[in-house]
Amino acid sequence: MMTQLIRTFTMVMAIMLPLSSLWTIEEFTATCMGTKFKILIDHEDASIRKRGAEKAFNECQRLNQIFSDYLAESEISKLSDSSHEQKSVEISQELFEVLQFSLQLAQKTDGAFDPTLGHLSRTWRVARFRKKLPSTDQLERALDLSGYQHLRLTGDKKARVEKKGIILDLGGVAKGFAADRMMVVLKQLGITRCLIDAGGDLSLGDPPTGRKGWVVKIGSSNNTHLPKLNLSNCSVATSGDLEQFVEFKGKRYSHILDSKTGLGMENQMQVTFIATSGMIADAYATSAISLGPKKTFKTLVKGSNNTAYFIIGDKQSPQTIELKDPNFDLDQ
Repeated sequence: MMTQLIRTFTMVMAIMLPLSSLWTIEEFTATCMGTKFKILIDHEDASIRKRGAEKAFNECQRLNQIFSDYLAESEISKLSDSSHEQKSVEISQELFEVLQFSLQLAQKTDGAFDPTLGHLSRTWRVARFRKKLPSTDQLERALDLSGYQHLRLTGDKKARVEKKGIILDLGGVAKGFAADRMMVVLKQLGITRCLIDAGGDLSLGDPPTGRKGWVVKIGSSNNTHLPKLNLSNCSVATSGDLEQFVEFKGKRYSHILDSKTGLGMENQMQVTFIATSGMIADAYATSAISLGPKKTFKTLVKGSNNTAYFIIGDKQSPQTIELKDPNFDLDQ
């Protein structure tokens, strides 16, 4: 594990800190869930900072053993394998909680978020590697082996995949859930002034010493006109194809997949979602790209403590749309 004093923080945010607090803030990094996790801890005791980071990263690795579809022995992989027998399987509290949330969101978004798109995700992984668009037959087969309606949960912490061959994929929610649990670990050690960066998705604790909040910049560092927000005790996730996309024969496709067509989303759009938990921010940001601004506000923002910022169009001259509930105070 590498540690260093924080100087700048990139990706979807930039943090500006007073000189008086720099000596107590330390950055810790580790690889987990196939990406880089960073933790910023503001605490006067260096040993507590180190112990907190180690325990938080250990929790992330434990959860990876549950949620990773890359690991044959993970809990989610074993549940997918059980589809061949279509039998009920007892699962952990963590997996039950994430699957329950995922199914509720799938219903709310009419499948825009779907935890059963594992075959489709794998088809596109191969396509990106080969730099070749999946064939119509490949997409149709992947879509046939999907459908959140085929995943059932019961109140006794059991799950059943009712269609043979379905592969579960929690890539759109697992990092956010992990960040939430890592934050709990830190708070149990008395560390409240902290920030967790789960591969670009942020979970924020109390503000650093002497500050009103963590200063989070919406969008990429190239877009200097986009807003900077003072945030604390919330989560921020960014998704879209302004930064992550592939091109086939001059046509661009997002890494976010359309559960209806099987293709990567083709709209040039990025959304930053601010929510009360990492799990919600992560999954809602993914869903919002499929839903678009109008449906996102109606389905995921209105009447909630959530805020969404859409950046639409060309990176050189983007249009920014802010969708927020008036009861949610961004300047915390």
